Amino acid sequence: MMLYPPVADLVSKVGSRYALINLVAKRARAISAEAENTGEPLTKKPVSAAIDEVYTGKLTANTDSGEN
Repeated sequence: MMLYPPVADLVSKVGSRYALINLVAKRARAISAEAENTGEPLTKKPVSAAIDEVYTGKLTANTDSGEN
């Protein structure tokens, strides 16, 4: 069974698996909260939507956070 999009492609867009997981999790929570606040039904699962955003380049990791 092949997953789409391939994890290697997603990691190459973000930098590391850790960053990918954090980015997707945060965005999925935001998608879920937005849908709950507006009362809109979701057409796909929030995690799937977040992964699609990373794959298409709509969502990128902020590597320069300025935090120490």
